[in-house]
Amino acid sequence: MSLPTPEDLHRYITAGLACSHLHVEGDGQHFYATIVSASFEGRSRVQRHQLVYGALGERMRAEIHALSMKTLTPQEFAALAKP
Repeated sequence: MSLPTPEDLHRYITAGLACSHLHVEGDGQHFYATIVSASFEGRSRVQRHQLVYGALGERMRAEIHALSMKTLTPQEFAALAKP
């Protein structure tokens, strides 16, 4: 089995979670993702991460060695973009 690519993770996450912005970087084993979703509204960081893990399902155990993520609502993401 080949190592997953950032594009694979992008596809897996968007298949299970509506995202207004998603950026994934990684080397096949370690990944970093910035995920922006209205689904994160009113949820704690742990709950947000659980939503992402739910979208990835068994791939988190079988294919993906490590995933660091920043999970933001659209409003939080917009606030970061302001000077």
